[in-house]
Amino acid sequence: MKLWAHRGCSLRYPENTLLSFEKAAAIKNLTGIELDIQLTKDGEPVVIHDERVDRTTEGFGYVKDYTLTQIKRLHIWAGDHPSQQIPTIDEVFDLLEKRLQSGLKLNIELKNSVCPYEGMEEKIVELVHRRGFENAIVYSSFNAKSLEKLRALDADAELGILDSRVSDCLYKLKGGCGARALHPFWKEIDLTAGELCQYTVRAWMGGHLYPEKPTGTRLDLAALEAKGITDLILNEPEGYME
Repeated sequence: MKLWAHRGCSLRYPENTLLSFEKAAAIKNLTGIELDIQLTKDGEPVVIHDERVDRTTEGFGYVKDYTLTQIKRLHIWAGDHPSQQIPTIDEVFDLLEKRLQSGLKLNIELKNSVCPYEGMEEKIVELVHRRGFENAIVYSSFNAKSLEKLRALDADAELGILDSRVSDCLYKLKGGCGARALHPFWKEIDLTAGELCQYTVRAWMGGHLYPEKPTGTRLDLAALEAKGITDLILNEPEGYME
């Protein structure tokens, strides 16, 4: 079973921050880190999950209505650590550069199902190629048309189609979106392992995020692997690799 950090180490540290990514990158044998991108009002790719800034910062409103300068003024509480900011994807690349060059993967989810960010695909592909990280990146989205566009921009890009049920992921994949991997919710594996055996199945987790920090129930990785899951995207990967 390959393990990924969901929005960084997002149970113990604030999600989608340089702090959470730094902690994840320090985990030995971690396969990769998952994060989310959106565009600011002035077209800058920033790393944040929600379309609004309300839950993770002291601000309110949509990411798309903030310029980069404005969004950088917002703070993300980090407990005993210095407060964090919403990072740009370029800042994440700077932080992870050596690890990405030495085998760590980065799953970039394009958050474009609610807000259809014009030019998002072109911006992220151009940046990835400019930084020389093509072999380290997995792109994913719930939006099949977005993946189709990514495939046209980069014929060799590694793409994963997101949905809740793995059967819906497979339906989208077979519809020609260009994906080669399925990214379902871990509890929605409604096909047999035999039906999934030819695919990479990166299942994502729900559950608690920082600052709740509950004691979690340990997952049975062998049982999940028997269902056809090849990778797990976890809020607390360090709990399985310490």
